[in-house]
Amino acid sequence: MTNKFDVIIIGGGIMGCATALQLARRGLQVVLLDKDVIGNSPSGKSSAIIRQHYSNETTARMALYSLRIFQNFDAEIGGECGFTTTGFVAVAPKADRAGLEANVALQQSLGIKTEIISTERLDELMPGLDRADLVAAAYEAESGYADPYLTVTSYAAAAKRAGVVILGETAVTKIRFAGKKVVGVDTASGSYDAPVVVNCAGAWGAQVAKMAGVDVPIDSCRVQVSFFKRPPGYEKPHPVFADFINATYFRSETGNLTLVGLIDPSEAEAIVDPDNFAQGVDDDFVMETGERLVRRYPSMDAAGFTGGYASLYAITPDWHPIIDELPVGSGFYVCSGFSGHGFKLGPAVGVMLADLITDEKTVPFDTQLFRFARFAESDPVRGQYEYSIIG
Repeated sequence: MTNKFDVIIIGGGIMGCATALQLARRGLQVVLLDKDVIGNSPSGKSSAIIRQHYSNETTARMALYSLRIFQNFDAEIGGECGFTTTGFVAVAPKADRAGLEANVALQQSLGIKTEIISTERLDELMPGLDRADLVAAAYEAESGYADPYLTVTSYAAAAKRAGVVILGETAVTKIRFAGKKVVGVDTASGSYDAPVVVNCAGAWGAQVAKMAGVDVPIDSCRVQVSFFKRPPGYEKPHPVFADFINATYFRSETGNLTLVGLIDPSEAEAIVDPDNFAQGVDDDFVMETGERLVRRYPSMDAAGFTGGYASLYAITPDWHPIIDELPVGSGFYVCSGFSGHGFKLGPAVGVMLADLITDEKTVPFDTQLFRFARFAESDPVRGQYEYSIIG
């Protein structure tokens, strides 16, 4: 195997695999290197919620584009992604109603099928909710969730079919430069040469960037989810639910389960070593998510806890990614820091990053919103809500 390529991608999560596929489809010779087995990454352990409720036109367009890929995955990518249409509901406190309505208006203007619904309509969609503190909700009938492991491994398989060389268990130890231009990388098993190196390393993004002499504000943070078995009479799958009031999200899972996580900016404080962190779920997290779930969904009071796990977010100060060439003209690109948004936007990011690298324009959104300079310019990405993770 030759060690010379057009592009080297570091990281085999959804960003790396999607970008590799798009570049290969444009005729570039690509090698993707991952320190672990493909699929055994935060992407493969994502909550995998597919929703379009965003406050910015760019991210809303990206979410709609990605939804269409998930809906037509076999035809567009090949293989299975496990996409399940359940609908998505977002409820906010009275103080955020104007923001909720503004988001829905923006999304509708872009062709997203979303609407403001009454609490009575919400009761029809999801009987058994406590609606006493609710005024209105946003509803997307087309949204749902996917299977994260299937999605990532299917992207990897499609990239291989397109000619990408994928090497798992191959950690990059050095990024090489000739002057100010990147020329390749070193690994324990050999060296690879290319004029373009792309950092899609997610929670390891800051570590990889430092190999290129670049400091980026990306923290690796531990996040958790718990699973509860729905009680008799509530076996039917329910919509994905974002509860801004109780700072939780929950969705159905196979096996009559409900997966629960937090919409909580304090998760950014749980900074960990991505190579050494507790991957089991904490008892107090189970108790907290269970209590918040029952607060909104009293019928789940009889639900039984069945497990959980911890994974990683790569979090930036404004909870949005960095997608940029650093510095411009170097051939070194950073695509990391998605702060919990990454999986649902992955299909769009693959095309958008391929556009950036090849200087093409194939989609109606670009990377300007996610430029690295926004932090120095005091121009962070802002959303309608205090919960930055929502976008």
